[in-house]
Amino acid sequence: MENSTNRLLIAYYGDDFTGSTDALEFLSRAGIKTMLFIEAPTLAQLKNYPDLQAIGVAGMSRTMSPIEMEDILTPAFADLAKLNPKHVHYKVCSTFDSSPTIGSIGKAIEIGAAVFKSKFVPVLVAAPVLGRYMLFGNLFARMGIGSAGAIYRLDRHPSMSKHPVTPADESDIRMHLAKQTDKSIGLFNILDLHQYQEAPKDLEFTNDIVLFDALEEQDLASIGEIIEAQTSQEKILFSAGSSGIEMALGAYWQQSGLLKSEQKWEIVKVDGPILIASGSCSAVTSTQISFALHKGFAEVAIDTVSLANLVVSSDLSENMDVLKQVAETYASRVVELFNKGKNIIIHTSLGTDDKRVLETDKLFINKGLHKSTTAKLYGTLLGQIATLVAEKTSLKRIIVAGGDTSSYAARAMGIEAVEMIAPLSPGAPLCKAYASNTAINHLQIAFKGGQVGKEDFFLMAAKDIDSNQI
Repeated sequence: MENSTNRLLIAYYGDDFTGSTDALEFLSRAGIKTMLFIEAPTLAQLKNYPDLQAIGVAGMSRTMSPIEMEDILTPAFADLAKLNPKHVHYKVCSTFDSSPTIGSIGKAIEIGAAVFKSKFVPVLVAAPVLGRYMLFGNLFARMGIGSAGAIYRLDRHPSMSKHPVTPADESDIRMHLAKQTDKSIGLFNILDLHQYQEAPKDLEFTNDIVLFDALEEQDLASIGEIIEAQTSQEKILFSAGSSGIEMALGAYWQQSGLLKSEQKWEIVKVDGPILIASGSCSAVTSTQISFALHKGFAEVAIDTVSLANLVVSSDLSENMDVLKQVAETYASRVVELFNKGKNIIIHTSLGTDDKRVLETDKLFINKGLHKSTTAKLYGTLLGQIATLVAEKTSLKRIIVAGGDTSSYAARAMGIEAVEMIAPLSPGAPLCKAYASNTAINHLQIAFKGGQVGKEDFFLMAAKDIDSNQI
């Protein structure tokens, strides 16, 4: 890539871990050397990773209140500003998971706009390769990323309309976002985009936030061109949205000759059984678990009701002793199965209809705790279990399922950064973990959002990965 100033092309902040690896994948696929960190790196740290062209930070803001987001995102964005990339992107789920009280994307945009002194903030949610489409401001999503599932308007989506924390009740992203911010919201709709494609011209946007429609992959390169035209040597352009931002900019940079050819991947071997740690309530993940169990995987079902009875507060630090004891119990069961040569799935639910979900929710409500507490508890517990299993076995590959839980699982495993080593399924690349002084260091790991993958995702994850066959 020609980049005489050595300025990072883009730095993104993901609102959860699975979404962050999603963006990592599409930058890496475009031939952009990218590393995903747990915390924003310093300029000194970046010198340890020569030739980096982009970086990501895997955050946890999707489960936070607006007050918590203010405390976390303001310094995080300021740290990214110190790196002086051309673009800073607040990366969210392609189903725009958020509400005015939990993971408010409107609040994140307000914070970013203030830090980067934005004239306007482009927002792109559509990602056609992931089965996410936006037309006249309305978001549509395929059932199962990377699958051939049916496409639904977001508020009628069988899974997203029943999300345990932020159920989708509005498909018009303008209306959804207007509940989260007072900033003016405009729309560059699909007809506007087609007119631009036929006769490109300089554009000036007057709204504080501008949403972009997109239906097909070729739409993204045009949007990337429009967004790139808003950059300058003096300022950083702040944007928000799904990994469609990375896809759009990557496609435009390739078309314009800024990038080399797309990345080619080596075959990645699997050595022994794998561990799947699922904190997902998604119907897609539930189907994948059932399919894998039918094909011979072993399961360990976590008794979340008993765990909930032991929880003393929503403060994670006050529950660490309990979690440590529970983790040791379940890790022993997993180790026993691993030593028998079994691929193992340890899970907290088999969908939203699982009686564990209903009973646990009731217990948390009775204790005055919010549903989002489960993400902290389950993610931390699953990360602790995975670490213990890695310490006691020859485990080489871990798959973590569940967007809200993955951020906590990654931190519980002591992960500092990850880099993509092979594609697995769109939105869930296989990565190499960097976790100094822990058994997780250099293990193969993938973080899968609830909606990601075909029915046989876990079976594919248990095999050698040859990108030429994906």
